[in-house]
Amino acid sequence: MSHRGHIDHIGHIGRMRSLTWKLSLAFLLVSVTGALVAAIFIWQATQHAFQNDALAHAQSEFITQMAGYYQYHHSWDGVAEYARTLAPPNQNPNPNGPPRPPNYPAFVLVDTQHHVVLPGHTHYSGELITASEYARGSPVKVNNQVVGVVLEDSTPPPLSAADMNFLASIESALILGGLAAVLVALALGIVLARSLTRPLRELTLALHAMAGGDLQQVAPVRSRDELGQLATAFNSMSANLAAANAQRRQMTADIAHELRTPVTVIAGYLEALRDGVLPPSPERFAILYDEAQHLRHLIEDLRTLSLADAGELTLQPQSIAPRVLLERITGAYQHQAERQGVALAIETEDETDDREAIPVDVERMTQVLSNLVNNALRYTPNGGAITLGATATPQGTYLQVRDTGQGIPPDALPHIFDRFYRADVARSHSQEASGLGLAIAKALVEAHGGTIDAQSQPDSGATFSIFLPTRSLYTAP
Repeated sequence: MSHRGHIDHIGHIGRMRSLTWKLSLAFLLVSVTGALVAAIFIWQATQHAFQNDALAHAQSEFITQMAGYYQYHHSWDGVAEYARTLAPPNQNPNPNGPPRPPNYPAFVLVDTQHHVVLPGHTHYSGELITASEYARGSPVKVNNQVVGVVLEDSTPPPLSAADMNFLASIESALILGGLAAVLVALALGIVLARSLTRPLRELTLALHAMAGGDLQQVAPVRSRDELGQLATAFNSMSANLAAANAQRRQMTADIAHELRTPVTVIAGYLEALRDGVLPPSPERFAILYDEAQHLRHLIEDLRTLSLADAGELTLQPQSIAPRVLLERITGAYQHQAERQGVALAIETEDETDDREAIPVDVERMTQVLSNLVNNALRYTPNGGAITLGATATPQGTYLQVRDTGQGIPPDALPHIFDRFYRADVARSHSQEASGLGLAIAKALVEAHGGTIDAQSQPDSGATFSIFLPTRSLYTAP
């Protein structure tokens, strides 16, 4: 790795570590916020509960005391003086207030005539309250008779020392628990952040290795979530790139091999003719012409494949009946088939119905079928048969080329459409074919929006099937 690449690598790792700390701080911030909000709510709820409990207890005790006073005096006269003795010792007088007892309690006492007999912060002595407010008061009963009601004042009674101590302990516990939660959240945040960024670090290292030229990289798949799917997609991409690179290298070597043979022959003959070693003759010129034609065909095949790969292959669609298309092929190869002792025939469902015409580029589809028939003739022995068929369905049209030749080995069947691949090693150096025929057939069929596949059993022949959809999937220029 170069110095600049090493610096970039360190920079990427530094950014990855920064992401780890960002995630850790995010987890910490969420945890602190959650703990703080929970502590506030718990503190307020606890304090409110204690105040309500203290208020209910004080009100019950106040009602009991007022009921005892009325039962003893049979009236509310002098109740204000009695209430002063009940006020807490730390309550200070209110000299600026209305004429009411200075040490008033947290409750207001109202008689049955709705007059205030014991004032508080919100009511003064002798005030006439409404019937609805009177109905909300807590009754004071003597001998099962209501002699007055008690209303809550705006100021709640003070909490006892025991209650204050308990609330203080709750506050301390909340603070300590919050600190412990923050520490635990920080530790868990770091662990989770590292676990989340670990696949990213591994992918970064793998990408650096790919940038250095090693395309075959495998990132560990540690989960089935989005990060696991990312690692799986990366591994698939890496494998495809490695395979494509290997295929490119192999294709370059195959092209060089295919070009070297005719070029060597042409160069050898031309050198011999130039030096006078061989005299010129029609036979030698015919050899040179054949080799030049072989070069031209190979270059044209490569150009066709490159145009198909780039999506720039020009198609000229025409409507033609499948049988008419097949008859063109049989007419072109009938003589060669008879010389080899091979029967060449057509089988279709309806020999006269032209309504099933299909829109195809006739020249390109003829090239596809010619490649298939030529390939079948090459591997079908004397006495064998080649059958061309067509079947129309609502979805589309099937074209088939079947032979009774030696078949295709199972291990070679998945690769027969690969460029420069030959199942027959003995024919790998034959000048009769470049090894691109089936690859070109596949590219041309796919350019028509169709598919092509092969089925075969050893020593049982092979069947190539072409499917062309009813409505063409390609757009003609």
